[in-house]
Amino acid sequence: MRFLLTNDDGIYAKGLASLYQELSRDAECLVVAPEIEQSAVGHAITLFRPLMVREARKNGAALGYAVAGTPADCVKLGIRELAGGPVDLVVSGINRGANVGVNVLYSGTVSAATEAVILGVPSLAVSLDTHKEADFTFAARFTRKMAAFILAHPWPGTAVNVNIPALPEGEIKGVAVVKQGRTRLLENFERRVDPRDNIYYWLAGETQLAADESPDADACALRQGYITITPLHSDLTRYDLLDEFGARVKHHRETLFPAVPEDGDKEK
Repeated sequence: MRFLLTNDDGIYAKGLASLYQELSRDAECLVVAPEIEQSAVGHAITLFRPLMVREARKNGAALGYAVAGTPADCVKLGIRELAGGPVDLVVSGINRGANVGVNVLYSGTVSAATEAVILGVPSLAVSLDTHKEADFTFAARFTRKMAAFILAHPWPGTAVNVNIPALPEGEIKGVAVVKQGRTRLLENFERRVDPRDNIYYWLAGETQLAADESPDADACALRQGYITITPLHSDLTRYDLLDEFGARVKHHRETLFPAVPEDGDKEK
């Protein structure tokens, strides 16, 4: 088997190294990751500049390919150009910091997984719920189990988003399959002035549960000590509103797009 490993924390991130060490026990693992951190870039891809690729090394050992691009770029290049054959699974992570709620849309980690699905390859995004220095050992072991599970039980068109509590293994309550919630980053901007009197702003904030968040949503279950698993797909359509929205558009069609008069009715 051949796995493609990537992340948005950069090719030298500890979470990616732990992932490689664990998943290499089951498969040939190719690392294609951003050369620098690309957190919160979403599903951006590079169009108007060349994608520079180099072989990355640490302490003389080869790590994989470092790409001057986004996580989605890495998946595209990895699958289309660098793998040298079919890729059985793409695994993105292990991210430092949870990817839950609305923040899933910003996540480069999750976007790498959804890009793989767009290209027809099963995928898994994994995050550890801490921004501090962490031990990724348990998260890597759980990811190995999830990789085997996904390959044994494929679900076409679906990326699997996993969030793991930053708790000792014995304190984790279990696994919960949950929906993506509405929790988001409560933002504020710190206004600063540089030594040349230029004003700049630094985005800050923290993720907080929505006041009316459902208990079966990802952030709630994660906070309660459960590993959360959420199946995702790239279709953002509100199917429950199609009929109602269509009826309203039809009712206001003359306002939205006035009928073009027949040739015989045109003013001369």
